[in-house]
Amino acid sequence: MTTAELIVAITVFVLAGILAILSICHFAEKGFLLNNAYIWTSEEERKKTDKRPLYRQSAIIFCLLSAVFIVMGISVAFQNGKIQLIEIPLLICTFIYAIVSSVKLTKK
Repeated sequence: MTTAELIVAITVFVLAGILAILSICHFAEKGFLLNNAYIWTSEEERKKTDKRPLYRQSAIIFCLLSAVFIVMGISVAFQNGKIQLIEIPLLICTFIYAIVSSVKLTKK
């Protein structure tokens, strides 16, 4: 493994760790809510909004993205391009979940 690959692997694993920590914080409903539906609302609407579904949606998205970055890091660390094929279904699941959950939340 070259130095560049090592730096990339470390960076990717650090990003996966950050996303995992964000996911845990959002599952615990702690910290600032990183969700567009919450960020772009006015102060008045934020006070009325039930944050639980938004925290859960963000937590699941961060968890799935963390898994994508872990697979990416493993692929770089083991220098195996076939492992990257696992990223595709994870990313597809992430996009589908984000769209479906957003539609369900806006219907409520």
